[in-house]
Amino acid sequence: MEMSTSPISEARMNEIQDLMSPAAALSVVPTACVTKVELRVSCKALLDRDTLNKSDPCVILMVQVQGQWTELDRTEVIKSNLHPVFAKVFTMDYYFEEVQKLRFEVFDIHGTHSIGTREDDFLGGMECTLGQIVAQKKMVKPLFLKYGKYAGKSTITVHAEEISGNNGYVELSFSGKKLDDKDLFSKSDPFLEIYRINDDESEQLVHRTEVIKNNLNPVWEPFKVSLSSLCSCDEDRKLRCLVWDYDSRGKHDFIGEFYTTFREMQKISSGKKVTWDCINPKYKLKKRNYKNSGVIILNDLKLHRVYSFLDYIMGGCQIHFTVAIDFTASNGDPRNSCSLHYINPYQPNEYLKALIAVGEICQDYDSDKRFSALGFGARIPPNYEVSHDFAINFNPDDDECAEIQGVVEAYQNCLPKIQLYGPTNVAPIISRIAKVAAGEESTRDASRYHILLILTDGVVTDMADTREAIVRASYQPLSIIIVGVGNADFTDMQILDGDDGVLRSPKGEPVLRDIVQFVPFREFKTASPAALAKCVLAEVPKQVVEYYSHKAFAPKCPVANWSNSIPNTPE
Repeated sequence: MEMSTSPISEARMNEIQDLMSPAAALSVVPTACVTKVELRVSCKALLDRDTLNKSDPCVILMVQVQGQWTELDRTEVIKSNLHPVFAKVFTMDYYFEEVQKLRFEVFDIHGTHSIGTREDDFLGGMECTLGQIVAQKKMVKPLFLKYGKYAGKSTITVHAEEISGNNGYVELSFSGKKLDDKDLFSKSDPFLEIYRINDDESEQLVHRTEVIKNNLNPVWEPFKVSLSSLCSCDEDRKLRCLVWDYDSRGKHDFIGEFYTTFREMQKISSGKKVTWDCINPKYKLKKRNYKNSGVIILNDLKLHRVYSFLDYIMGGCQIHFTVAIDFTASNGDPRNSCSLHYINPYQPNEYLKALIAVGEICQDYDSDKRFSALGFGARIPPNYEVSHDFAINFNPDDDECAEIQGVVEAYQNCLPKIQLYGPTNVAPIISRIAKVAAGEESTRDASRYHILLILTDGVVTDMADTREAIVRASYQPLSIIIVGVGNADFTDMQILDGDDGVLRSPKGEPVLRDIVQFVPFREFKTASPAALAKCVLAEVPKQVVEYYSHKAFAPKCPVANWSNSIPNTPE
């Protein structure tokens, strides 16, 4: 199974390097797994701002760039509809390793007037991150007006689907024949809509074709759509296809409909002709000799399957984040301002900076937002024996903390209760997390992947055991990030990072796959936290795909909790 990865563009490298110190910029390897995501938008119960008609909504997608909101794209305007399903698809570059903040703004459009010319044009807005959307696959949020006021019962729904530059598409081509003529002085102006029927019988718009003017035998342009978007990875999922005669006022005339599945469509691959009668149920009941309102023909179908990082994430794969913190004596007394563990009330220390930078990315991909927090190299209560694997909340039965803030609080509360000691042994924690990963159901499907962040101020003292533990861990759904804190000489740590060669156990056994990324924090001291996160997390998507590809695990396709999507039908 091939993996689809794209190198970082020159512009992207410049952006990362602008955030970093010169030394840190040199250490970045341009291997980030970047892909593109399609966002499909619909709304419900929008505010009605018009006196004589209903609102004519349009959605603007804003992205935050260096703290400023900038318009990326906007949907079409849908006439007189408070429950619009927009055909416009927003396409974005997706980066796992950074927080990509988005804002959706809904406006009522008046003719050719520009958006936002009057305050009452604004129907509501919603902010989120791209990571949150792809992790949930479908996000439903209330719309807010200015000053945090709810826009009535208005909601916006955003569906995410991954697309790939050269593959991952189903390409479909349809035409119609002898469609009903709905116009008095000309022929129908037909367009085709395809809806996916979800498990709760709700319908999701997959594609709306262009309108073919004055033609009862239309040939629509070929279009591409992901298999996930078309049928949620289920070839037998029912699809509802509707044909309309376009009306500029939004009151389209219904020509007919038919039902099919992606499996039925694929019969064209064996040379069979695939056609459907376009049926108007009202005519079928009233007209004794009614046959159809025309025929829809599938002219071509091209399919290429490939699984990528987002296939697994959108398929329900959860990423569990664990942090392991070095509490050896070489860090210095936490009560001393020179200590690496000193809690400065005005700014976080290096341990906290690294924890927050990486943790804020990972938390979008864990539904329960609970993270394991461990320590090593300290004497711990009540007996003050040295431990290289302890929960910093001192609960051996539940080492998890609520959200990243919970980890931060556990770390701060832990410091006065322990005695920093040594040595710097990390093999026990690596083996522990690998054992957890190996014992889960996720070893039998693509449901859970682990990221272990190790924060240490020195070269590990159990290097042989650590190499052995990493080799064993490379067979499990696990990636390891090691951040070197402080000014120690970390040269010997580079052996754990497989970028310069294959890591082997002391007995010579190679890792199954490269799962370790090592970065000295000092290279990012003058950079933003985002630069550190980009660097250390850039390889994770590739590592996830490598693991599941080796296991030959396809993405899971969970039962989604869809809400009803109301098509743009005449009211």
